[in-house]
Amino acid sequence: MKLDRITMDPQVMSGKPCIRGLRVTVANVLRSLAAGQSRERILEAYPYLEPDDIDACLTFAAAQADTESLEITQPV
Repeated sequence: MKLDRITMDPQVMSGKPCIRGLRVTVANVLRSLAAGQSRERILEAYPYLEPDDIDACLTFAAAQADTESLEITQPV
């Protein structure tokens, strides 16, 4: 299961969702993807990550989008 790669430990990055207990947050990976960085570039920047880690971040984000209510304001 992809989501078992995502860990939350109060001792690591203040309990934010991380990848496999490493000090790499799901949010950082998602921000990189949103900024247009390729998977290959992210894996170069974090050589200890694996392609399945990026997939896990996307799966985690999709699950959160289904369960969380976000307020999105329209530009004026």
